[in-house]
Amino acid sequence: MGTAARADAEQTRLEETRDRKAHWKAWGPYLSERQWGTVREDYSKDGDAWDYFKHDDARSRAYRWGEDGLAGVSDSKQLLCFALALWNGKDPILKERLFGLTNGEGNHGEDVKEYYFYLDSTPTHSYMKYLYKYPQTAFPYDDLVGTNKARTKKEPEYELLDTKIFDQDRYFDVFVEYAKAAPEDLLIRISVCNRGPEPAAAHVLPTLWYRNTWSWQGGGPKPLLERRKAAGAGVIAARKTITPEGHSLPDYHLYCEGAETLLFTEPSTALRRAQRLALREGRNQRVPGAREKGSGQPRGPGNQGLGALPAHCRPGRDQNHPLATDAGRS
Repeated sequence: MGTAARADAEQTRLEETRDRKAHWKAWGPYLSERQWGTVREDYSKDGDAWDYFKHDDARSRAYRWGEDGLAGVSDSKQLLCFALALWNGKDPILKERLFGLTNGEGNHGEDVKEYYFYLDSTPTHSYMKYLYKYPQTAFPYDDLVGTNKARTKKEPEYELLDTKIFDQDRYFDVFVEYAKAAPEDLLIRISVCNRGPEPAAAHVLPTLWYRNTWSWQGGGPKPLLERRKAAGAGVIAARKTITPEGHSLPDYHLYCEGAETLLFTEPSTALRRAQRLALREGRNQRVPGAREKGSGQPRGPGNQGLGALPAHCRPGRDQNHPLATDAGRS
């Protein structure tokens, strides 16, 4: 399709959206880059949003007002979310969201310490492309926090490149592309390219989950994700959802080609770990939520589903993972 034809097709989608003939903006890049360390999630007694909800808290506590994720998309009400998680076999945690420093940790204030790029997007988000640069060795979380915290305001910031983690190009370029076949049918391609000098593995975990709306007063019933069978693909099925506010979603299905393993969990608060973190840092505050984040049945059902796609990449080679989501089909 030529440039003029693509422009005409996008113009048609914009007109259909304007005239409410088709909701082409029903899904888009509506997840936050980071939800931690924001006033939206601040329940502290003193209004210190940065210290109340740090990056290290995010893997153990449920968000209340939004979600975040790598190359993330969601419906316009952010009830059902999709994003990418990665694991290089070296990090102590999954790479599910951007890492950064709070206002008190950075010598120049809050700062995300990652390298990521929004490469393309049409006005209706009918096509989107994102790039994340993922190190092959253990991510230097403690080094970035400790070194920046020890520096004065007159000194330069200690950046991710300064840690030497990208030396010899030992990183992956992770491209995520979205293309809409229909307003609620998304084709997804995840491409992992090894830029380093040696073979390396990156485990790719496309993740579908519901934003936690049920743990709060008046939140309504808990929705579920289930596994389904399909030839050559792992399928995560999301049941129809209706919120107390009257927002609704149809059934959705995420097809993960080549995913022999599907994992299920619950995006709720790991109360015990969150309380330990708060006490360790002198934050004697109530932590919203009361369920264990990461609990649930690995085989399903759950509120969060992951497809496990290990990628063993030779230097300079791409490993491609095609996926698709659709609405209303079994």
